[in-house]
Amino acid sequence: MRNDLSIAVVCSSNQNRSMEAHHLLSKKGYRTKSYGTGSCVKLPGVTVDKPNVYDFNTPYEKIAEDLRNKDMNFYTQNGLLNMLDRNKRIKRQPEKFQKCNEEFDLIVTCQERVFDQVLEHLNEREQVSMNLVHVVNVEIKDNHEEATLGSFIIYDLVEKLSNTEDPASDIDTVIDYLEKKRNTRFLHSIAFY
Repeated sequence: MRNDLSIAVVCSSNQNRSMEAHHLLSKKGYRTKSYGTGSCVKLPGVTVDKPNVYDFNTPYEKIAEDLRNKDMNFYTQNGLLNMLDRNKRIKRQPEKFQKCNEEFDLIVTCQERVFDQVLEHLNEREQVSMNLVHVVNVEIKDNHEEATLGSFIIYDLVEKLSNTEDPASDIDTVIDYLEKKRNTRFLHSIAFY
C-alpha cells in the first residue's frame, strides 16, 4: 500500500466536510491536510439569516468558546460544539487554501463551487515546479451525517489510488470504478504547481 500520497481535502469553511475527511484519512495513516476556500468561516447561527462569521485565523477553541457564550444548549444540540472539539484535536485553526504554498499529489474538494475555486487559484498562480496535481470533487452536502458518509467515499478513493502501481495514471480507472460502485459522479481535472 502507498501511504506516501500527499492529500489535501478542501471545503468552504474548513469546519465540517474537509475536517471529517482529514480526521478519517489521518487515522488511516495518510499524509493529509485540510483547507477552506471561502472569504471567511461561516457556521450556522440560531437563525438562518444570521450565521456566525469568523476569520480563518480564529482558533477552533475560540470559535467554540464564542458559541458556548452565545447559546451553549443550541450549539450542543445542533452538533457544532462536538464538531469544533474534533477539529481542535486535529489542528489549531481553519486554514485558507489560497494561502497554502504546499504541493499535493491529490486535492479532493467537497463541493463543485469549491472545485472551481481550487482550480481557479491553481491556474492563476505562477507555475514554478510544474509538478502535476489531480483535483477531484466528491459532492457532499454540508451536514454532519453527509460529511461522515462523504469522508468514507473520499477514503475509498484514496485507498484505491494507494493500491495502484501508478496513481497518477490509474486515477481515471479508479474514478470510473467508484462512480459505478457509489452511484455518484466525480469531477476530475489536473493542474500544475
